Amino acid sequence: MSAPELIRIVSRDSPMALAQVERVRAELAVLHPGIRTEVVPVKTTGDKWMGDLAQVEGKGAFTKEVDAALLDGHADLAVHCVKDVPADRPLPAGTVFAAFLRRDDIRDALVHLDGLTLDELPAGTRVGTSSVRRVAQLAASYPHLECVPMRGNANRRLDKLAAGEADALLLAVSGLERIDRQDVITEILPTDVMMPPIGAGILALQCREDDTELIDTVSALGHPDTHREATAERMFLHVLQGHCNSPIAGYAKAERNGDLSLRACVFTPDGKTVLNAHEWAGPLDPGTLGTAVAVALLRQGARDLIDSIAH
Repeated sequence: MSAPELIRIVSRDSPMALAQVERVRAELAVLHPGIRTEVVPVKTTGDKWMGDLAQVEGKGAFTKEVDAALLDGHADLAVHCVKDVPADRPLPAGTVFAAFLRRDDIRDALVHLDGLTLDELPAGTRVGTSSVRRVAQLAASYPHLECVPMRGNANRRLDKLAAGEADALLLAVSGLERIDRQDVITEILPTDVMMPPIGAGILALQCREDDTELIDTVSALGHPDTHREATAERMFLHVLQGHCNSPIAGYAKAERNGDLSLRACVFTPDGKTVLNAHEWAGPLDPGTLGTAVAVALLRQGARDLIDSIAH
């Protein structure tokens, strides 16, 4: 099948999102040097709204305008952070994920202007984050710290830190790497200290499902292990039916020998209740693994916990 001559790539217009597009363009250029690419940046509701995401469709606020550009033909290919794509409902009708790129670092980083680690932060330290996942885990393990709401792209949050609106930040390592700001990282937190969000560090390429020529072209960018991990994680979240105010965390890991595991937690917002599950796939396919972990948490009471949180 022949490759298209031009691929119009739609993405959020934040510096990080555009850096992600450049990665896709570079990888495409290696595989298909004859293809031209064009960037179609859009500003999403989630980028414009700095309040509670639950008031503007939750995570869908970061994807609605991107999806629209793809479906109405203004673009051919969308680049998404998987963690921002709702998994409690299907992809928009007529679209499909064509590839998941090799996964980046899934961990969170602490940024502190004086170089203190998380364990060194004194009582009352203001940690900037609007992530319910991070807030719950800090409340569980570091109740002496104060979380202050802070949204916006990573550069904007770093500016707010410098302006004194917080004493420290929690940001994704992969995001800081993508905008070449690893220099601000004080400490990289292991996953047993700060479990990542579902889909952390994964970029997905979304196409119209009838665009078989493009799907065939970009599918070669996919990474098989990342595909298995993303499939397990998204099925987990789909079965759990978590919403944007649900403190849910977890990650799948494909080992060198092919084994796949999924570890996940559901928290109350105050961190006082933590439900844990960890399963190995064995003969299970990734989707079945995600279902098994979700069911294990539902048996522990995850449904009542999630439904008790306003959204």
